[in-house]
Amino acid sequence: MSVLQNLRGFFSESTSFHILMTMLFKKGHFESALEVLVEMKKQGIPFSKETYLLAFAICYKLDNLESCKICAKLLEEAQLKGDTLPLRAYCFAVAAALKQNDVLQAKLYCSQILKTESKLYNNLKVLVQLRSGLLEEVIRTLEAAVKVDTPPFVKKIEFSEQVLAAVREKMEENAYLSAKLRDICVKLQASGRITMCTLEDMLFQIPSSKKIPAKPFNQKQLGYQAAKPLRSNLLSE
Repeated sequence: MSVLQNLRGFFSESTSFHILMTMLFKKGHFESALEVLVEMKKQGIPFSKETYLLAFAICYKLDNLESCKICAKLLEEAQLKGDTLPLRAYCFAVAAALKQNDVLQAKLYCSQILKTESKLYNNLKVLVQLRSGLLEEVIRTLEAAVKVDTPPFVKKIEFSEQVLAAVREKMEENAYLSAKLRDICVKLQASGRITMCTLEDMLFQIPSSKKIPAKPFNQKQLGYQAAKPLRSNLLSE
């Protein structure tokens, strides 16, 4: 039975929809959460930044072609309206496209991210370059991070060991690039720029805000399964 079958017309403003979507999302009912999102669109309820973020997180979790199409449509509509989307919403869109092996779409989304100093963006950028076969660009991206002299009070850009493992696997057949990668990884490790957080961990590390607490997006608190192994759809071809 549709989650909204007996509730149609009951909700009339964005906060009510957002609370229901969050509750469903927390319970892992992503299809039902998407249904609420669609109803919100039908009623013409405006999206807040938090609603957009939750919508993209739902689409990422659903991990199918239809959810990727919804991502693309939401992004296009937001841009046409002049709505400002959170950085993490774009990141969810990039990650969702990669999981569906749509590298061109992932590359397009990645190019639209303006805040390029975040660790999430840089990890996704490496994956997009890797999946595009641009191995030398991957090396340059990692080298650039090594060369950055970050002041002690500024948080360093870290790379996920999960992402680096995918890079190592791809570089194995090229002795020169593989040697360069080993040297870079030693320097990254020495400078504290390698983290054991997976890409999915990074995606769901939502900063606390006055409107939406971090808890709804914390995988461990929601009882989600552990992040997929290294050979996940997101990391491999």
